[in-house]
Amino acid sequence: MPRGSKPGERRGGRKPGVRNKVTADVKAAAVKYMPEAVKTLAGIMTDPEAPAAARVAAAKEILDRAAGKAPQAITDADGGRLTIPQAIAFLITKAPGADCRD
Repeated sequence: MPRGSKPGERRGGRKPGVRNKVTADVKAAAVKYMPEAVKTLAGIMTDPEAPAAARVAAAKEILDRAAGKAPQAITDADGGRLTIPQAIAFLITKAPGADCRD
C-alpha cells in the first residue's frame, strides 16, 4: 500500500479553525490581568515624573490595543511602495538571515 497523502489530502496537525489549546490557555490566564495592566499603562502615561520614553511606550501600547496597530508599508530603498510581487521578489533575493532593512 503506497504511503503519503494524495493530492489535496491533509494529514495530521490541527484541523482548520481549531484553536491552539496552549495559546487559548495562556490567553485565558492573562485576561484577568488586563484591567490592572491597562491601569498601570495609563498610570505611567499620565505620570509627569515618568521618563518621556516610558510615557510614550505606555501610550503606544494603549493605542495599539484600543485602535489596532498601524499597517506597515513595504518600501524599497528610496521609500517607494512595493507591490506584493515586488516585495516577495525582494525577500527571496535577500540572503537568509540578512537584515531586510538595508
